[in-house]
Amino acid sequence: MSRDIRRIINSVESPQSFTNGTPASSLQEGGTFVSLDNGRLAVRRKHKGIVFKSFMSRDGNEIVDKKLTTNELEYKRKFVDYRFFTHNFAKDLDTTETFLPWGTSEDLTAVRNQNCFLSPFKMICHKIIFKVPSLADATDNITFAIKKQDDGDNTTDTVCTFTHEATFTNHTIITINTSDWSASPTIGANDVAILSITASDTGITTVSTEFYVTSVWKTFIEV
Repeated sequence: MSRDIRRIINSVESPQSFTNGTPASSLQEGGTFVSLDNGRLAVRRKHKGIVFKSFMSRDGNEIVDKKLTTNELEYKRKFVDYRFFTHNFAKDLDTTETFLPWGTSEDLTAVRNQNCFLSPFKMICHKIIFKVPSLADATDNITFAIKKQDDGDNTTDTVCTFTHEATFTNHTIITINTSDWSASPTIGANDVAILSITASDTGITTVSTEFYVTSVWKTFIEV
């Protein structure tokens, strides 16, 4: 094989540069080009017909377009995660405020350790899902409340409320989203988080009834 043929086989296309857009289809085998993708500098190279892409960072922030797979992952500083809690209970619901357990509890009538969660991190309620049981009167309202006790006192403050006023349908799911609350459903780090529900009438149930409630919280973890 001559020197000129080897040179042609081993040659690659000179790097191409584009200010916006990504004409990957025009990239030749072995070629490389740089482009701006939504404000991020991307480097692409075609190898055996496949275009490989990597992003370059100017501030240390990295973005993964799709799935991230790793054998081991360790957080060094902080990250955002979603945590869920179970608040199931059984009661003949009435107009007395019922404090929901964070796990299990036998006393739902007062703020006690089983009905509170001392949050080590800032949390925002992403959603609460509530399965409607067999209600005796499905036209009554139920008011959900998020409360807290601040670090440094034991005063229970109301953070926000939501009242479900539409007629309930038994055995269906009610979802309360972040935007449904009367104010931002935020619990600060080192606050005691409290959830409660209150019925508008004593006739909503007539016997002890099982309620299924789960909350999902956007949690700002700081290691």
